[in-house]
Amino acid sequence: MPINKFIDYLRYEKIYSKHTLEAYRKDILSFFDLIQIDYTLNSITDVTYNEVRYWIVQLVEQGLQNQTINRKTTALKSFYKFLEKTGDISKNPLESHRSLKTNKKVITPFSKKELDRVKEHYIRSGTFEEVRDQLIIELLYTTGMRRAELMKLKLTDVDFDTKTIKVLGKRNKERYIPLIGSSIKLILRYNKLRVDLKSDDEELFLTKKGKPIYDSLVYKIVTNFFNKVSTKDKRSPHVLRHTFATHLLDEGADLNVVKELLGHSSLASTQIYTHSSLSKLKETYNKAHPRNKKK
Repeated sequence: MPINKFIDYLRYEKIYSKHTLEAYRKDILSFFDLIQIDYTLNSITDVTYNEVRYWIVQLVEQGLQNQTINRKTTALKSFYKFLEKTGDISKNPLESHRSLKTNKKVITPFSKKELDRVKEHYIRSGTFEEVRDQLIIELLYTTGMRRAELMKLKLTDVDFDTKTIKVLGKRNKERYIPLIGSSIKLILRYNKLRVDLKSDDEELFLTKKGKPIYDSLVYKIVTNFFNKVSTKDKRSPHVLRHTFATHLLDEGADLNVVKELLGHSSLASTQIYTHSSLSKLKETYNKAHPRNKKK
């Protein structure tokens, strides 16, 4: 079946995550289920843009946001691009499709004051879970790694000699991120408590039962800390990643360096973090430019 071949292609050649693979499969099958009923098509290779447009209209009428619809059509477009590549179709029916307009969501980073206030909530002589939670906040902010990357960290990924941590990013791409002194001290403190769990798992972060931490737990840990110090609408692990990048840029870090630290494949992905730094850039410009100084 073409869909299975496509998913295998994404899994083994593109190295897509399980979450992405499942989302792509679900989107393509839901598309075909709809048009098979309403258009009585026998094969997914017989689709034209008329059916695609009809599907998009149905999604809009269901009240889905444009961003969600664009994600679904991206999956479909990739699928037909694959079929064109394998010779199953002569032309991609979504070749000329344009994404629906979306309002770009502006993520507000945490302030340095908020980060300092979070640190005040750290418990100096805490339990395993308390120290673990502190370390999770520490690494997300001081390395800018993604939540999924943090969950995949192994004990051996921390190199105390070089003061770096190895991160396995998207599509299994490795990168090394420097560790600051406070992070190293907290890792050593956490490891002493972790030994008492007597777990055979290689993952760095564990639950109190000795099992690898999970997605919702990381989210809960971050929100629990920042609910105490921040009134921002978004208080998630991704906001900490955004804060990491913004604070580096605010302090004059080179955009290409930030790109490498974040594990982005192109500068375009990194540039979305620069908008928060523009206000400081303008402030510096207004103060420094001789023609803008008040006499």
